[in-house]
Amino acid sequence: MSMRGRPLANEAASYYFTYIDQVTGENPLETIERQLDEIPTLLCAISEARSLHRYAPDKWSIRQVLNHVSDTERAFTFRALWFARGFETPLPSYDQNLAASSAQADAVRWGSHLEEFKRVRQATITLFQNLPPEAWMRTGTASGNTFTVRALAFIIAGHVIHHVRVLQERYL
Repeated sequence: MSMRGRPLANEAASYYFTYIDQVTGENPLETIERQLDEIPTLLCAISEARSLHRYAPDKWSIRQVLNHVSDTERAFTFRALWFARGFETPLPSYDQNLAASSAQADAVRWGSHLEEFKRVRQATITLFQNLPPEAWMRTGTASGNTFTVRALAFIIAGHVIHHVRVLQERYL
């Protein structure tokens, strides 16, 4: 079996289908690759000053949102690598709020965030392109939930779709 085909209900906790269901088609890598062109094109129109915008006082700035997207992609890609390579040790939870507060993303230039997203995404693509076919259905545990590598690829793609929609609807 390969990356093709949509994840079944037992390939990720139900919460993650919020992201999986955002992705159309049967090949998450096509979406991930397409996003490498589309997302920077959309975001490069945002100015340095505008990138500090928050739509409400208790919400993340645009810089923090993109930093969150890149950090989360790193975490989920690591999970995919761990499970694809056959490691069986469960992985810990990923606390997005701790990561966001520790990153100090507003102190980093907007252009650096855009470049970071592209480089993280290129690494993600390379990992998934080079997986052997049998690795896509390998499973592992993270945050107390079971995932397949295939589901993680869909989650990575869908997480970006989710946050781009939030940016378009609430920030831009």
